[in-house]
Amino acid sequence: MTNDKLTLLERRTLEAKAIAPVIRAFTDVVGIDTAKEVLQRINQDLGRESGCQLTRISGNDSLTALAEELATWSEDGSLEVEITEKTDRTYIFNVTRCKFAEKYEELGVRDLGYALSCCRDMTFVEGYNPKIKLRRTQTIMEGNSCCDFHYVMEE
Repeated sequence: MTNDKLTLLERRTLEAKAIAPVIRAFTDVVGIDTAKEVLQRINQDLGRESGCQLTRISGNDSLTALAEELATWSEDGSLEVEITEKTDRTYIFNVTRCKFAEKYEELGVRDLGYALSCCRDMTFVEGYNPKIKLRRTQTIMEGNSCCDFHYVMEE
């Protein structure tokens, strides 16, 4: 932790520690599917708000600026990324190691991991710039070997 600023991984860890007991209790009442659905809906809204906030703060909603922001999410080693294409209209990369998934596993909440974190990615980009589309077919959190991110700026 530098300058009293938490990394994204540290924030997600604190969030998981705080919310997981509530979600587990909620699960006992409404079932795991409903609990995950509610958790995911809340985090999708938070993701959208974060994307809007980034655009307001930076004043830039280009794909290039988004790629620069996404790169900061890996600076502490939280994500290991292999970039396969980076232009002003496309940004394609695979996450080959995800410490978020590892941390959630360590905390015993890996089953909630997608709803806690991964689900924010699509709505984040919607809030950032609705002309940028994200396609992702798999995540490490869901047991796959990588997360495949394909960002494309529409005309």
